[in-house]
Amino acid sequence: MHRNATFAALVLTGAALPAASALAAPPPGKTLYDDNCAACHQASGKGVKGAYPALAGTPLIQGDAKPLLSIVLNGKNEMPGFKDDMTDADLAGLLTYVRAAWGNKGKAVTPAEVAAARRRK
Repeated sequence: MHRNATFAALVLTGAALPAASALAAPPPGKTLYDDNCAACHQASGKGVKGAYPALAGTPLIQGDAKPLLSIVLNGKNEMPGFKDDMTDADLAGLLTYVRAAWGNKGKAVTPAEVAAARRRK
């Protein structure tokens, strides 16, 4: 009986459960991707053939970050640029997420790399 009472007390106080934020926290950058990129490039990163390029398994995403940074900052074709909409830290998190999602093997992008790319225009 004592064990059941102790367990009930833990459950009622929430002590037996991990913090809800620890359970629900998405990977860094995922929320920015979902809010700004997924409508075109899709949640799967597979894009829409003939309209929006795939990000999953693409050399541009996994290779040198400089061309990718230029496109994301300044836009290209139908894609808008995000240089005025996101901080260096936000863009670094977003691009790091994309470069690691869907089986991609790209290196993380740092805020310093984004800042340098902004200066290059």
